[in-house]
Amino acid sequence: MQNSFFNRGFQRKRPASQHVLPPGQYETQDFPVLSAGPTPRIGTTKWSFGLDGLVTNPQQWSWTEFNALPQQDFTVDIHCVTQWSKFGTQWRGVSLDALLALAGPTPEARYVMAHCYGGYTTNLPLADLTGGKAFIGLEYDGKPLAADHGGPARLVVPHLYFWKSAKWVQRLELLAEDAPGFWERAGYSMYGDPWKEQRYLDDDEDLAAGTR
Repeated sequence: MQNSFFNRGFQRKRPASQHVLPPGQYETQDFPVLSAGPTPRIGTTKWSFGLDGLVTNPQQWSWTEFNALPQQDFTVDIHCVTQWSKFGTQWRGVSLDALLALAGPTPEARYVMAHCYGGYTTNLPLADLTGGKAFIGLEYDGKPLAADHGGPARLVVPHLYFWKSAKWVQRLELLAEDAPGFWERAGYSMYGDPWKEQRYLDDDEDLAAGTR
């Protein structure tokens, strides 16, 4: 599967108390850099982040305003569709539960499209961003998040393949219907569950048909 915007190799829940590799994955001690297109360089004076779409109170924060929100430490395992997994990664950021509480999703809101600096998009069910399952990461391993890893801020959804954890996130748009993002339009799974090996659209179809 080829795409001119492709750059550098982007080709059952685990128990909370132990590290388990999803099927087809291998553990790495590194943090590989895999991106669609060039790395945007967004100064914090120009950075902003918004929550809009099907919400009762659309939100927009500057860097200073966003950093004034309550922050938490998160330790999570992450799994890339290119088959590496990294255990016990340490982040600091703002829970999506806190952000969504401020925006107030309407009853019709069921899906989210993440929009990013540089033009990248990816889709997720709203339910996968709630209940402590996702956050906006501002620091990694005790340091400001590097631009190559999505800094100054990225979405982190550790229970899904990591292309869903959109780098350089700029805006989350709440929607009533699901729609494909960048890699999904190129043939990747609409959901991306590492434990079911949902890498490609064919994997979604096989699971729905009960042939896997």
